[in-house]
Amino acid sequence: MSISRQNLSVVIVTFMSEDVIHNCIKSIPEEINIIIVDNSGDKKFKENIEKKYKNVECILSSENIGMGAGNNLGLRHINTDYAFIINPDVTLEKNTIDELIYASSTINSFGIISPIINSDKNFNYKLFDKNDLKKNSINPFKVKSVDGFAMVLNIKKLNQIKSFENFNFFDENIFLYLENDDLCKRLIDNNENIYIIPKSKINHIGASAVSKEYKQEIELSRNWHWIWSKFYFNKKHYGFFIALISGLPTFLSAIIKLMFYFAFDRKKKDIYLHRAAGYLNALLGKKSHHRPKILY
Repeated sequence: MSISRQNLSVVIVTFMSEDVIHNCIKSIPEEINIIIVDNSGDKKFKENIEKKYKNVECILSSENIGMGAGNNLGLRHINTDYAFIINPDVTLEKNTIDELIYASSTINSFGIISPIINSDKNFNYKLFDKNDLKKNSINPFKVKSVDGFAMVLNIKKLNQIKSFENFNFFDENIFLYLENDDLCKRLIDNNENIYIIPKSKINHIGASAVSKEYKQEIELSRNWHWIWSKFYFNKKHYGFFIALISGLPTFLSAIIKLMFYFAFDRKKKDIYLHRAAGYLNALLGKKSHHRPKILY
């Protein structure tokens, strides 16, 4: 079965995303149902967004559960065969959905398909062969992984894999970063296919899913979680030693920069402190517990 507008839902995880979410929703065809999981638990946001858009249902999480767990929560509330996971700072082109639908009818089997980012400088996928960058510009092609800000999941196909049962698609131990890489690796390990659809394009602002007034606090959180998630991902899939070695240069660099900025640049000092703390917490086997200090 191929994708259609009737058997496709959109899942968006938000957190203080009022600045960008409206452009995102407006770019999605009105006949496609949208599930928003709001990690800030903002009742006013839910009321306003559901009142303004008839095709949107907003679920409020009881706490900030992160991207992976938020996506899983949203996926448990859909009843379609396919789910388009997107970030709130993504907008679709006019033919994004139509190209995904057409491509899905030409591919024999896939676990994930993804549009391509509308940029000449950035890629939203990783190839099996890094030297094969000019492989296809028109036809769908297989990739090793796709970025999590835009990916279509084949729900029926994923539910056939034992480790994905009950919509446990994203590893909920990961709060932020690499939850998409983890999902893609587990799919590849189960001999499922991941495709990029070059004719289907999206726009992604990047690092803009949260309102700008929280910029510094979100930056601290990103630095903590990036290195924690990298260690966790490598440990899970390649072992403790690989995780230790791959993260050590970043950790040592963070310590040096922390000492350098300690006395005269508090913002940069705090960034490198959080980066180092993320590595240490992962090294000690502690959970991904850091949360941005935002009152809401």
